[in-house]
Amino acid sequence: MKFAFNHPYSFAAGYDKSVAYFCMEYAIHQPLKLYAGGLGFLAGSHLRSAFELRQNMVAVGILWKYGYYDQVRKSDQTMDVLFEEKVYGFLKPTDLKFTIQVSGHDVWVTAFYLPPEIFHTAPLFLLSTDLPENDYLARTISHKLYDPNPETKIAAAILLGCGGARLMDHIDWQPAIYHLNESHALPLAFYLYDRYKSMEEVKKRLVFTNHTPEEGGNPKTNISLLDKLGFFSGIPLTEVRAITQIGDDSLDHTLTALRLSGAANGVSKLHLQTLQNMWGKYEGICPLISITNAQNFTYWADQDMYNALSKNDDKALQSRKAAGKERLFEIVADQNGEMYDMSILTLVFAKRFAGFKRADLLLQDMERFERLVNNKDRPLQIIWAGKPHPMDYAAIGIFDKIVHLCKRYSNCSILVGYELALSKWAKQGADIWLNNPRLTHEASGTSGMTAAMNGAVNISSPDGWFPEFARDKINSFVIPPADPTLQDHQQDEEDANSLYDLLEKEVIPMYYDYPSRWLSMIRNSMQDVIPYFGSNRMAAEYYEKLYAAKEQTEAVPDGKAQVIENAS
Repeated sequence: MKFAFNHPYSFAAGYDKSVAYFCMEYAIHQPLKLYAGGLGFLAGSHLRSAFELRQNMVAVGILWKYGYYDQVRKSDQTMDVLFEEKVYGFLKPTDLKFTIQVSGHDVWVTAFYLPPEIFHTAPLFLLSTDLPENDYLARTISHKLYDPNPETKIAAAILLGCGGARLMDHIDWQPAIYHLNESHALPLAFYLYDRYKSMEEVKKRLVFTNHTPEEGGNPKTNISLLDKLGFFSGIPLTEVRAITQIGDDSLDHTLTALRLSGAANGVSKLHLQTLQNMWGKYEGICPLISITNAQNFTYWADQDMYNALSKNDDKALQSRKAAGKERLFEIVADQNGEMYDMSILTLVFAKRFAGFKRADLLLQDMERFERLVNNKDRPLQIIWAGKPHPMDYAAIGIFDKIVHLCKRYSNCSILVGYELALSKWAKQGADIWLNNPRLTHEASGTSGMTAAMNGAVNISSPDGWFPEFARDKINSFVIPPADPTLQDHQQDEEDANSLYDLLEKEVIPMYYDYPSRWLSMIRNSMQDVIPYFGSNRMAAEYYEKLYAAKEQTEAVPDGKAQVIENAS
């Protein structure tokens, strides 16, 4: 059975090459809960910009029955996890049914379709195994995003990679390029090799984007377990070892993607250097370029603020910022019972809680923290928000630590439910957007981009995208970084002291004593973030640099990793 699919819009010049985009999560709009954090936010913006630019792209993901999870509170306000079934009436059933092989058994797959007109995205197909033809274990493959069970996680990779490739056959749409947005859909590479029996043919079609240097995003798995579950599309292990150059019993997913792809990219200029340092010593790596991440201006930016900016109407700019603060403060009052003051400098730290992002860096020295939050002459209000992985007990512990701290201060709050809607409200209401990862751990980071699009001033470590944007004390504040070769606790201590100094000596005095300079920073930030950090630039670069990389690098011999210098 086939689903009658014709790409629903005409293509702009230069964007007619057909691209299938594979990603495990998509943050497109609040009603569609298919995402955990930054990777999903990026993918959602990419699909919106592909639509705006009229690119010939079709995206593939998984319809997660319970989403990532719903972040709720226990009776003492600490964090709890709720898995609630999601129902989406706006998705179109395709009525397609086909099978993939998982652990030697047929697993039935269907697909749902998100038409472009719903949320103004490129077409998106979402795969599901939640069918009566499947047993319970097979149905759970598409239940929870990033299920902690190793076998379920591998099965989800097979569903996305092999199921997505098989879907292309059933909708009669054959892409020229398959784009692995992270290594989650890596079984796709083996599916293509099984089809073409040629690495040259696979590399003509496959490109790869790596989004993180963190160990959790670059998994290693026992090759025999992968083979047992069907990760390699039935290719004999001897052949798998030959094409992946694996000498031991562990498959490095990122390294394998870099070896089986025709080209790959990091997501900032700094991240390209990190990729080269991490993987450049290995043989057989594809050429590497950088395409800095970005976010969709149409979706994220406060248009009223930009209208005021274009008219040099500072009064309207300030009025719109005040309205954003008022909306955010209503959420704070509802969740935390605190009434925030519109005139007080408001700092927001809101993102996926992960260890390297250091949500509790401000709490490193409680004496200095108290000096900040108890200052009556130049007061400060702080808001935290973010969703740890439901099995990341260290990150949940940090969240709960902040919960208990906030009970002691009427000007400190932590919010649950950090998804697209709260993310927008937080950025519209923030005066300061804080980002303080350990140096070299943030591949890109994009929350600061959308904060700038809403008149929030960034304070950040010079990591990821930020060095490409920051003009210190002109459009943002740069935290002087500790030596990244120091032990983590030493970096945290030095970075915390630098952050306290920056807040006490620069940021807070400027806000209260030099309001015209503060307003100038808002204006500069809003202007400087566009157009480069708008995802239309990013989506265009993927076509110009990555999808065309085969033509650029055809003569490059197979060998160690090579950086295409002029592509970044």
